[in-house]
Amino acid sequence: MHSHVHHSHGGDSHGHAAGSSAVLGGAMVATFALVAAEFAAGTLGHSIALISDGVHNLTDIPTILISWIAVRLSVRPPTSEKTYGYHRSGILAAFVNAIVLILVALYILVESYERMRRPVEVQTGLMLWVAVFALCINGGITLALVRGRRDLNLRSILIHNFGDALSNVAIFAGALAIRWTGARWVDPAIGMAIGVMVLWSAVGILRESSHILLEGLPRDLRLEDVAQAILKVENVQEVHDIHIWTIGTNLQALSCHVRIPDMHMEDSEKILMAIQKRLADEFYITHTTIQFERAGLPSDAGYFMPEPIRHI
Repeated sequence: MHSHVHHSHGGDSHGHAAGSSAVLGGAMVATFALVAAEFAAGTLGHSIALISDGVHNLTDIPTILISWIAVRLSVRPPTSEKTYGYHRSGILAAFVNAIVLILVALYILVESYERMRRPVEVQTGLMLWVAVFALCINGGITLALVRGRRDLNLRSILIHNFGDALSNVAIFAGALAIRWTGARWVDPAIGMAIGVMVLWSAVGILRESSHILLEGLPRDLRLEDVAQAILKVENVQEVHDIHIWTIGTNLQALSCHVRIPDMHMEDSEKILMAIQKRLADEFYITHTTIQFERAGLPSDAGYFMPEPIRHI
């Protein structure tokens, strides 16, 4: 017996997409204004920290655009060619964004090193005012995206803008330090710190998105825990060939073989419903493909990966 169930949350998904789309659209407009201000102030004030932060924020624009497109695509219905729909678009966006962030981080590190070797005089007044302006914009975007942090695509933007906000605080503090001490090395040192922070966050996003694209086990699940939960369902004797992966944001899938006693189809349907309810309630797994096997079949009737899990 082969059973397949997919619970749709279309209304919630569309509502979530509409809200996320509006937030990302506003973030894109605000980031345009911020980039223009930082480039102008960094050039006039000879601040590599402001220029590097402007370059960093400039990469936010294609990053946010990719994420916005991904959000719009994610609610499109499945087709005969894309049977899972476009749920993976957000994961692909996060993957691309992470690569862009790594390249930007390397650029910032190189530029900061060069400025460290040949420091120039910095206009701290411009640094202070632009840092405050940037902090308001990046802080506002970060707060607006907090509700969508479970979405890897949106979380990549959230982490990015939170990092931007922290860098704005560092630029403000650095401007004060330069004004009070005259130490020119502070400005490129801040630029270098921003580069390291961006690189660290980007590598984390790249690792997680790659894990999902390679059909890895969702990070908050253990295969053994899920198998044991299925075994707790009455009349389930064994579970094997179990696979769990992430289709897209908040959508996890499972396939497995379950051995049950020989019984009427009506009774096996009750077991199926009990398994599905347990998986949804305990692990938020709502897309399941479960194949039943009768107890009379030989133990080597199929491929077992991992090893079959039985009641002790």
